[in-house]
Amino acid sequence: MTLAPPERDVAAALDRAAEILAAALDVSLACHVNPDPDALGSMLGLAGYLAAQGKKVRCSWGAQPLDRPRWLSILPGHQLLVEPKRFPASPPVMVALDTASPDRLGGLAANAQRAAEMIVIDHHRTNPGFGTVLLLDPVASSTCELVFRLIERMGGELPDGAAACLYAGLLTDTGRFQYEATTPETLRVAAELRTHPFDHARMGQVLFEDNALGYLRVVAVALERAVHVPDLSLLWTYLTQADLAAAGITMGDADDLIDVVRTAREADVACVIKQQRDGRFKVSLRSRSVADVGAIALAFGGGGHRLAAGYTATGGLEETIEALEAALRG
Repeated sequence: MTLAPPERDVAAALDRAAEILAAALDVSLACHVNPDPDALGSMLGLAGYLAAQGKKVRCSWGAQPLDRPRWLSILPGHQLLVEPKRFPASPPVMVALDTASPDRLGGLAANAQRAAEMIVIDHHRTNPGFGTVLLLDPVASSTCELVFRLIERMGGELPDGAAACLYAGLLTDTGRFQYEATTPETLRVAAELRTHPFDHARMGQVLFEDNALGYLRVVAVALERAVHVPDLSLLWTYLTQADLAAAGITMGDADDLIDVVRTAREADVACVIKQQRDGRFKVSLRSRSVADVGAIALAFGGGGHRLAAGYTATGGLEETIEALEAALRG
């Protein structure tokens, strides 16, 4: 696999990706580990479209076994998922979706290296560029928006189930169309997707209003611990594996905690630090407007966007906070 050219020409990349996928008979699709609705929605949406075009497709991400999110059932096409061990070792055509760097492919990074054609479709500004075709548009609200534009370029019918998958990613990555990345193009794509018959109200309920009681309990724990650092305009808190065990939930159940913490008007930067099963700490960052948390995350080996990013820390909790505060001080 060779690296994609550095110019990142979106129109040319759309054309090239459309050409490769149109000619392909067999396509393997992957998204980043610990996938969110934009990752899974873009992957399953594109896979559903390609399957309707008569192509053989399979989807996965690099975790063995797959830890399927509770909301996955709301996305049509989840039957296309396979365990990573069933993913082709050397795919003729592979597509990585919403994957900001090769390491985010987890156990499928080696498969990507051996792919004859490796199409990367992403909207993360921090993406360093990889694959043989890089379809990267940091202005796009979501990877699902980019996938819709690719499907438009290829032509043909978009199945209703695929439309539902793409809508899910659009809905979540725009914060229900309230984030700054929501553009007129984003709303055009959403309007086109909503012409398809799927239960968007039920989808919104499952994605945003379907928490376990245990989640509410860890929210209470995390908010009680919240630390405000006024001179840095920072509000941070943390969760441990013991907290999750006591509440009877998994780390994935607490993904939305950052969206609670970020509502505090007293701080520009919100931070939630969550201990993973291996003991390391995953850091989620949000900025209301001033701080570029994407640049901070990139400096620590992570990535994301200007107002939403994350990384995995290499030290303990105290060391992680000290490093973050130093980064905010510049």
